[in-house]
Amino acid sequence: MQKFLDGLLNVVNTINEYTADYILIALLVGVGLFFTIKTRFVQVRCFGEGMKRMFGGFSLRGGKQKGGLSSFQALATAVAAQVGTGNIVGACGAILIGGPGAIFWMWIIAFLGMATIYAEAVLAQSTKATGENGEVEGGPVYYIKTAFRGKFGKFLAGFFAVAAIIALGFVGAMVQSNSIASNFAGVFGQLGANETVVKIIVGVLVAAFAGIVLIGGTQRLASVTEKLVPVMALLYIIGGLFVLAINIVNVPAAIGMIFKYAFAPQALVGGGIGAALKAAISQGAKRGLFSNEAGMGSTPHAHALAKVKTPHEQGTIAMIGVFIDTFIVLTMTALVVISTLFCNGTISPETYADGSFTGAITNATMAQEAFSFTFAKLFGDTAGGIIGSVFVAICLFFFAFSTILGWNYFGKVNFKYLFGKKSTLIYSILAVLFVFLGALFQNDLVWALTDMFNYLMVIPNVIAIVALSSIVVKQARSVKKLRDADTDSVNETAEEKIGSTEE
Repeated sequence: MQKFLDGLLNVVNTINEYTADYILIALLVGVGLFFTIKTRFVQVRCFGEGMKRMFGGFSLRGGKQKGGLSSFQALATAVAAQVGTGNIVGACGAILIGGPGAIFWMWIIAFLGMATIYAEAVLAQSTKATGENGEVEGGPVYYIKTAFRGKFGKFLAGFFAVAAIIALGFVGAMVQSNSIASNFAGVFGQLGANETVVKIIVGVLVAAFAGIVLIGGTQRLASVTEKLVPVMALLYIIGGLFVLAINIVNVPAAIGMIFKYAFAPQALVGGGIGAALKAAISQGAKRGLFSNEAGMGSTPHAHALAKVKTPHEQGTIAMIGVFIDTFIVLTMTALVVISTLFCNGTISPETYADGSFTGAITNATMAQEAFSFTFAKLFGDTAGGIIGSVFVAICLFFFAFSTILGWNYFGKVNFKYLFGKKSTLIYSILAVLFVFLGALFQNDLVWALTDMFNYLMVIPNVIAIVALSSIVVKQARSVKKLRDADTDSVNETAEEKIGSTEE
């Protein structure tokens, strides 16, 4: 069995290598540039507007909304999916393979991704559907069929739906529960507990909690995420700022390393400039996608539910989700890790051989090492190590659990699209089972499978948003008209396309 799993891992890694290094980079950068230029830098022009709308709708008790969610609830649900293990484990993995410079390329992908996710949210709002019971649903399968008529549109929508179910609802949830279980097993293992038993217990608890929320439907999901997301983000930011304050003298050097190794990564990871730069950019691209999900087609499921006057409004709020995810939370992880482990020499050029990291630190333990290093200064090696591990484990639990909730809902929407409303109970049972199995499964294979299906989601999603770019551009360039809520002419193109598709 292990031989089969190892063989499968090699095959999947080979597919991911070519996909990430060539197709993914071209799609993410190309589409991000396309929408940045076509919308006249909407992520810059309308950034302030998005911040005002987010804080204007901020509430921990948004209540039930008839026929959808409040704008902040939709954002919280999207951010719940975005802020996950990618912000800690994914960022650390990118740094280990591509060096600190990978973070710079994550920033570039995120900046361009803000324009991409604006497009996704606008189209999700423009093509959402309302069922007979008043329940609102939307997402890529809806705007893919709007963009393309007939069998080709149905094929692309079906392809996306299958990839989303596997990537988000099943395998992706396994990544999150695996990270939770591995971290808690490490913490309790330091205290003498049996790590396998700890993983089983954690798997059962996480699966049970996720099942309670998932079966409760959209309103219960919104009620949980609007409270969970602000609290978890604030907790991690406070902890990160505390570590940076203790290591304040290293922060300028840490920032300098990000820029230095973005363009000269071979100075750290070794090898030729071409291979090193390729590693830094590809890690920034694929881990950037896993972190902020712009272009992947996941968060439009949440943004489609928002009750707003115009699609443009939710588009600006969607951009803030990417900003929070990458420029705040992920950057916090990067600065903490680099200012401690890199600046104190724990990780240096000597820990890389022929471009590969040879140290004992892994992407799953890197953040714990960084926080423990700082707490050890204050409380001693033993106590500091435990405190650092516990803090990261708690934060990772919140991050990963919130992502499980968001991703499971997104997978549910696509499962319902393929198999009908009566199938949702079957989906919920399967999703909860995968959450439990993820706590026990092989980490490397789960991550590799998640990457592969994430990449497959990108392809049909990107094709559709480019095909419908005229709708996005009209929204982005008609800000004044949209603010006056005169949206009839702005939505005319979308309505014509939707009508022709229905016919």
